[in-house]
Amino acid sequence: MQPIGPEHVVDSSQAVDSFARPINYFRVSLTDQCNLRCHYCTPRPLADKLPLRELLSYEELLKVLRVAVGLGVRKVRLTGGEPLLRRDVEKFISGLLQIPGLQDVRLTTNGTLLAGKAGPLYRAGVRKVNVSLDSLRAERYRQITGADALDQVWRGIEQALNLGFEQIKLNMVVMRGINDDELADFAELSRELPIQVRFIEFMPVGVDTGWGPERYLSAREIMRKLAESGPLEPLAAQNLDGPARIYRRPGNLGTLGFISPISEHFCARCNRLRLTAQGRLRSCLLSDLETDLKAVVRGGGGETGIRLALLETIRKKPERHRLLETPGFNCHGRMSRIGG
Repeated sequence: MQPIGPEHVVDSSQAVDSFARPINYFRVSLTDQCNLRCHYCTPRPLADKLPLRELLSYEELLKVLRVAVGLGVRKVRLTGGEPLLRRDVEKFISGLLQIPGLQDVRLTTNGTLLAGKAGPLYRAGVRKVNVSLDSLRAERYRQITGADALDQVWRGIEQALNLGFEQIKLNMVVMRGINDDELADFAELSRELPIQVRFIEFMPVGVDTGWGPERYLSAREIMRKLAESGPLEPLAAQNLDGPARIYRRPGNLGTLGFISPISEHFCARCNRLRLTAQGRLRSCLLSDLETDLKAVVRGGGGETGIRLALLETIRKKPERHRLLETPGFNCHGRMSRIGG
């Protein structure tokens, strides 16, 4: 375990795990449903979907998140599936932002509904959005996602830019032989657009993902390829930033981020919990260890029961994942339910 950096100094209001990591970031999957079928996230065809009653209600989610903020959570990211498919998500976000002490609410979307939802999201209080986008070529996008929707996604990004969102990030999962010939095209987006393009290592998460060593590129290799077409200047991390290492090309409006969960894992500074669409709490994306928080919420545990479940999950948070130590390892949860 590496020493905790100055940006992770623990204050008395924060819950910490067994390795002195402050837990201040909570990712919530609002639904397992998605209108795309990216092979590494949602199986094709979608064999089953969670009945609405299996999802935590907005009232239940707010109850959980009020307790989590009381334990030191300051940042919440809403994910899916596709979170914008869930009805009245803007009203939920408005209520979420009323929780005293919560500083930052963000959303990750595939962007297909963003053109129509960007305005309501902005009015609800969202200022930071991540858009998952693995190709800038229409036919390849269709092959990866199963939908002819690239133009819709780009309209959503343009609408978010026009509305003045503080932070727009494009998440590209890099897969050798599938989209790695588009690295330079994605990087070029940061020249004149005030966005962050993030290159993410392909991870073995879930069944039927198509993951294999032949599809994997390390962040270091991605950076080396991009450095051939221009210098990369490192930027300092900001408070509540995620695991990406951020760089800028001189003169560009935007930035480039590199996320390396496999080759150079960031477990030593991991500050997050995840709540799946099924209401199960995970302290590590790459571990199948879960706490059935929905059973606590619906079993009459109240705020005390929720608090104890959160603290116990934090206490059991593993020091790090074991991907490189276990040949053939695969996290068996479905990414669309865990939350991307």
